[in-house]
Amino acid sequence: MDAANKILYKEESFAIIGACMKVHRTLGAGFLEAVYEEALEKEFQTLKIPFKRQVKFDLYYDNQKLQKKYRDDFVCYDTIILEIKAVSQIPVALYA
Repeated sequence: MDAANKILYKEESFAIIGACMKVHRTLGAGFLEAVYEEALEKEFQTLKIPFKRQVKFDLYYDNQKLQKKYRDDFVCYDTIILEIKAVSQIPVALYA
């Protein structure tokens, strides 16, 4: 397997994906992101997945700090940023 196809933090990623899938199976579709975020927080606690919620990060452009900050939904294991999206369908880009 070459480096481009290697999964970083494989065990941690699988644990996070498993938690997300359980939340989705349990709640189903149709809720706002905030509902899934709260449920996922409870699932992370149950599975003892370390996380921080709504972490703010500084942003830089051309080595200059911007006034706006980036806020993610979760940082798990102090290394994996997780953004939750609740959409009715995932848009697919078509390339000619």
